[in-house]
Amino acid sequence: MTVDRLTLLDESQPNPAADRRIGPDELGDGMADCCVLQQRLHGGLCDGVDVIRAKCGDVTLALLPTRGMGIWKVWVGDEEIGWKSPNRGPVHPKFVPLTEPGGLGWLDGFDELLVRCGLESNGAPEFDASGRLKFPLHGRIANRPAHRVELSVNRSAGEISLTGVVEETRFHFTKLRLTSTVTLRRGAPRVWIRDEVENFSGSEAEMQLLYHINFGQPLLNPGSRFVAPVRRVVPRDLRAAEGISTWNRYAPPLAGYAEEVYFLELIGDESGVTQTLLKNANDDRGVSVHLNTRQLPCYTLWKNTTAEADGYVTGLEPGTNFPNPRSFEGQRGRVVKLAPGAIAAFDVSIEFHSDSEAVRGAEEAISALRGLDKPEISERPQSDWCVIG
Repeated sequence: MTVDRLTLLDESQPNPAADRRIGPDELGDGMADCCVLQQRLHGGLCDGVDVIRAKCGDVTLALLPTRGMGIWKVWVGDEEIGWKSPNRGPVHPKFVPLTEPGGLGWLDGFDELLVRCGLESNGAPEFDASGRLKFPLHGRIANRPAHRVELSVNRSAGEISLTGVVEETRFHFTKLRLTSTVTLRRGAPRVWIRDEVENFSGSEAEMQLLYHINFGQPLLNPGSRFVAPVRRVVPRDLRAAEGISTWNRYAPPLAGYAEEVYFLELIGDESGVTQTLLKNANDDRGVSVHLNTRQLPCYTLWKNTTAEADGYVTGLEPGTNFPNPRSFEGQRGRVVKLAPGAIAAFDVSIEFHSDSEAVRGAEEAISALRGLDKPEISERPQSDWCVIG
């Protein structure tokens, strides 16, 4: 029997199915190379994590409803795309101490290819005048489990989609609902993400969202380059300023390397649509992040080329704001205001390039967006974008 829509996870079900496979027969005509596998992991830091592996054509992804609908890994054919964190993940949120006094507990669970930061805040930890933690690093949404996940099939388009609902709430405070739909399409080496954030409070709310999209080898290696239609580049701090001459190029792994972070303004087309590219040193593998600058006007490039054992990785991070402390960004208006019942929508997609021709096509598309404009590159942090002092 074929299915058009199927509930995979629902908190109202007393005994939800922890392990099941939906194969081509259930997915229907034209979906012979597609399947969905639902699992619940056991043991170690993964204990209790729900994973949904969806395959459509040559692309397979591992989705994590337990971790805010993050994407753990993607496989294009047999090639694994993601990065190797020293954390043995995917890590269940029960092992992530978000409220530890130093504010860095989020890092205990950091392991995914795509992890969302937000929704109340998405930046650096912030403390009150007495030194108590107000906002932890990167917010709470990545460690909130979805309470409902549905699979839908569009046979005419050759698509399968997974839609999950995650809420970030606190009595007397924030009441935000994330509805995330992740889509795969046969014949397309790409993952589409459509997120809607709803304020279901009776009062106005503010929100922030940043997509922390992370890559290691084989896309990141010595000599890899970041290519983008950039209007402005600003180093986040004096450490990043030291590397401003090579801000878009990557070094070999180096033990003890201190991260470099750059804040960017991108050029989009007349509708705000734009893309960025990470390509390897041989120009024969790459990945593009597609976004809309009207939805996500701020872009962060995170370079962490430390030793491989410590997590050799880079982050391509479109967001509503820069990941500074919440108060700093709020004072500069880099928040999304939502009236009661209002919804803000965000569209991001990740496209994988498996040969030199595809990489070259992505570079040409970026060149067309950039035109003859040359980026404004600041050699030092700027007070409008960066916390100085």
